[in-house]
Amino acid sequence: MAIDDELVRAAKQVAARSDRTLGEVVSDALRAYLSGLDTARTRPRATFPRYGGSGLQPGVDLADKDALAELLDAGDDRAAG
Repeated sequence: MAIDDELVRAAKQVAARSDRTLGEVVSDALRAYLSGLDTARTRPRATFPRYGGSGLQPGVDLADKDALAELLDAGDDRAAG
């Protein structure tokens, strides 16, 4: 197994500061990393609210932020009027 020299140096410093062996530090780090992977896989998917409607309106280009801003501003003007 090849471990980057900089990582080994950092792990040795952690081991010295925490009065543990290098093996204990590496084992703890690997255990924490692997448990994080399990958590990411079991995390529930995010759900977003859905609103009724017919989808994207004609003439709306989601890639054109200036045109979107104009459409949104026009909607604000109608709501205020």
